[in-house]
Amino acid sequence: MVVAPPMLTSTISNSEAAPAKTNFGADWEKTFSTLLGLGRAAGADFIEFFLERVNYINCLAEDDAITSIAPRISTGAGVRVFVGQADCYVSTNDLTFKGLKLALEKALSIMGLQLPAPSAFVPEVYLEPLRDYVALRGKDAWLDGCSSMAEMGDVLLAANGQLNKTASHVQARRAAYFRDWQEVLVAASDGTFARDMRLTQSVGYNLLCADGDHRSSINKRVGSTGEPGFLRNWAYSNDAEEVADSAGKMLYAGFVESGSYPVIMANEFGGVIFHEACGHLLETTQIERKTTPFLEKKGEKIAHENLTAWDEGISPNAFGTIDMDDEGMPAQRTLLIENGILKNFISDRAGSMRTGHPRTGSGRRQGYSFAPASRMRNTYIAPGEFSMDDLFGSIDKGLYCKKMGGGSVGPTGEFNFAVDEAYLIENGKITKPQKGATLIGTATDIMDKISMCSKDLGLAAGFCGSVSGSIYVTVGQPHLKVDGITVGGR
Repeated sequence: MVVAPPMLTSTISNSEAAPAKTNFGADWEKTFSTLLGLGRAAGADFIEFFLERVNYINCLAEDDAITSIAPRISTGAGVRVFVGQADCYVSTNDLTFKGLKLALEKALSIMGLQLPAPSAFVPEVYLEPLRDYVALRGKDAWLDGCSSMAEMGDVLLAANGQLNKTASHVQARRAAYFRDWQEVLVAASDGTFARDMRLTQSVGYNLLCADGDHRSSINKRVGSTGEPGFLRNWAYSNDAEEVADSAGKMLYAGFVESGSYPVIMANEFGGVIFHEACGHLLETTQIERKTTPFLEKKGEKIAHENLTAWDEGISPNAFGTIDMDDEGMPAQRTLLIENGILKNFISDRAGSMRTGHPRTGSGRRQGYSFAPASRMRNTYIAPGEFSMDDLFGSIDKGLYCKKMGGGSVGPTGEFNFAVDEAYLIENGKITKPQKGATLIGTATDIMDKISMCSKDLGLAAGFCGSVSGSIYVTVGQPHLKVDGITVGGR
């Protein structure tokens, strides 16, 4: 075997061509081997390139008209440079060799480094054979299989028409859809060389009803990954019935009395509280800042013994499912809490370097203009052994939170969340509809009060904003009982 000698810096030309930016494949190996070699020769401890192509569109139907269609196409790259545990990130939309080299040079300069002298030897970085999830999973045909703009409009208008037939006292009807297609390529100085394609879609209703002084607002959204036919298979009639029923019940509901109650939270989107109030506190970004109460709690009890929780990227078609993260690491399952004991944190590369917690395939970002960070994927409380009768039968007076709304969470886990649809529980039975409820608490307190989990795990699509932008996630849980929580109301 003939081994090529190391390159001299002077032989690397700024005019050297990178492959066409519309083709993220194995032909990028030479480009990245050279650029990564330059970065290592300059003194960087680790360098990573991230390439991205996006084809996005959203469509909005209001009442009986399409009021917005907004497409977006973008291409770009980012380079991250580490020196020790410090790092910086530079992005560009110039995918020529010259453009990528300039971004690398700028990142190196921020870290106090510079490209080697013209006479310096530059050993190229050896990359693994391309790990191509697009070819492995047959993803090349995904975009062509999605709904056309005409079909988007037809489906949303038909859905809004169905909602109008189903609901009463309608003030406004909205049906909204988006499709986000993304291709990524990751190359790093540890030899990582991987390509993936993601297809994320979501559609849903927003219904406003009014009758005199009475008002109600109910939302319903579903989402999926990797299903080109997702929109045309949307069972919008079923969702219209569910939304109309909820809005009708909440329209004339009484206002909940404030106080402290035992609460049963519904499955699926009820998991947003665990995601916000606890999940974020288990990300290594919080450990680095020392802003989590769970900082030194690994191996210790942080929740009720009946609570087990997971974060993973592998559930078929779930909203946070990924074959690899944005650092090229394959997806996996991460056990967060087992029978109340904290087992693992959610970690990306930088978080692992700085905290010592192992990477979990959780380095995620909104797009090429963001550096990756430790982020959740599909995060949920596991099903338990209790029946629904067990849960409701254990409560003499409490509140059933059937649909959660928006909320906010403080940096150390203090939260408040609105409840869009709630009912009194009296003597183990669901009785009067209630509105105006807000759940208020802290992560450390509520975790020990989730004492019963039913068997009906359900997942729901969600959106999560943090230091690396807005990403797609799944929240979830079975029906569960919280022994006591502060309920804000009237």
